[in-house]
Amino acid sequence: MARSDEAQWWFHAVYEAVQEIPPGRVTSYGHIARLLGRREYNQPTVIDCLLTGLCSSGMPSVGVCLKHLPAFANDGDHFFHDQNVPWQRVINAKGMISPRGPGGASRQAAALRQEGVTVETTALGEFIVDLSLFGWFPTRLPSEEDATTGADEE
Repeated sequence: MARSDEAQWWFHAVYEAVQEIPPGRVTSYGHIARLLGRREYNQPTVIDCLLTGLCSSGMPSVGVCLKHLPAFANDGDHFFHDQNVPWQRVINAKGMISPRGPGGASRQAAALRQEGVTVETTALGEFIVDLSLFGWFPTRLPSEEDATTGADEE
């Protein structure tokens, strides 16, 4: 997938932010966007964002970035991949694992369960996580807190 420099930067920013989610915790697509300074899931652009995968800035949504996260390969072609970016820790704002291709939601639920996250199955067969127990919603990324602390000490 050919990307502009700006889009490439955005994909990398999303992957780096997702890497900061602690094991055993989850957050939402929209919260990752907000941590990175985007308000992609707020009205009135939500419909455009969901239908096109692009948000008001023209940049891909967090979900689209994660959808295009490469699989790990020993060829070294990709710095970010599904083995070093914990994609499974990002779910929707209702605590549900978003449906994707065959078996994708089940694979995500299994990966979360391996980390100790309780994933329930609803009567409709949807997977849901209790965000009050497993949610991770900081106001800033831990790496930004570290940078601020370091700057204050100098």
